[in-house]
Amino acid sequence: MKGLILSGGHGVRLRPITYSQQKQLIPIANKPILFYCIEDLINAGVQDIGIVVGPNKEQVMNTVLSFKWDANIEFFCQDAPRGLAHAVKISEEFLKDEKFIMYLGDNLLKGGINGFVRDFVDAKVESSLLLTRVEDPQHYGVALVDEQRKVILQLLEKPKKPPSNLSIVGIYGLTPSIFEAIDNIKPSWRGEFEITDALHWLIEKGYSIRYDLVEGWWKDTGKPEDLLEANRLILDGICSENKGCIENSRINGRIVIGDNTVIEEHSTIAGPTIIGDNCTISNAYVGPFTSIGNNCRIIDTEVENSIVLDGSDIVHGGKIIESLIGKDVKIRKNNSLPKGKKLVIGDNSEIEL
Repeated sequence: MKGLILSGGHGVRLRPITYSQQKQLIPIANKPILFYCIEDLINAGVQDIGIVVGPNKEQVMNTVLSFKWDANIEFFCQDAPRGLAHAVKISEEFLKDEKFIMYLGDNLLKGGINGFVRDFVDAKVESSLLLTRVEDPQHYGVALVDEQRKVILQLLEKPKKPPSNLSIVGIYGLTPSIFEAIDNIKPSWRGEFEITDALHWLIEKGYSIRYDLVEGWWKDTGKPEDLLEANRLILDGICSENKGCIENSRINGRIVIGDNTVIEEHSTIAGPTIIGDNCTISNAYVGPFTSIGNNCRIIDTEVENSIVLDGSDIVHGGKIIESLIGKDVKIRKNNSLPKGKKLVIGDNSEIEL
């Protein structure tokens, strides 16, 4: 069985961060979101993985290829955001005549997909979808199901009046019949070829599409608040590991500290928190639920419940909470008194507070 990860799109809801980097590469607990998807597929036994890329394709390819994976990885370029079904179609030659798993590259799922993949392999169905219950189904692809037979009766993409609160998670088990379905659908009102339309075509033709429900948590990391929540969820499961140096400082809870990182000058680190390599934390308070990337400096600053990407330098930054701070950002104190601040700052920015 092969795997297909979709890592395109412009990430409009995550701007300004996504002006300079692909959304699937934003780190959660200091690991790119896309890497969690690749690991899930490999852990489920998938050895051949295709990744569909779009904007910032070189950035995605270079990041993925910088790591040695226990799988063969190929890349396919989607020239514009033409929909999930279009992304599947351009990968047809790679996928060929066998079942495959499609995984949206901005999804995070607790516990992996082993059970889902195993059930799909054994089931005699044309497709299988992971579903979860949501409070605002009008913002998602929605499924109407027959709970007794555990099959899907109808699929709708972001309906104004949802028939249920069961949302499509973004992990699909598909067979070659999906290509015939894609050939028989038209672009939606959004101008895209929707995978939900292709799957509904299969339903109308009498094919069986089963579903499973997510047992743990699932996050679609499309907005800053989603990224921060995903970061909290991942950090909540970390185990302590210290490769750095702690001088005259306090460590409370589960903390991961990278190589050559120094915690000094009466700093306090509250877990769960992860701090990358080659960082300096001085006279600062960091955490809980905070991820600090590599090569960062946090000096005379409080940072809580935030994600700080590589190379950022925060000095006299006051109290920073619930923030997403891009790469190589410089934050300095101006003349105002320190106050709590919520920030979303793009790469290579420089601001005064």
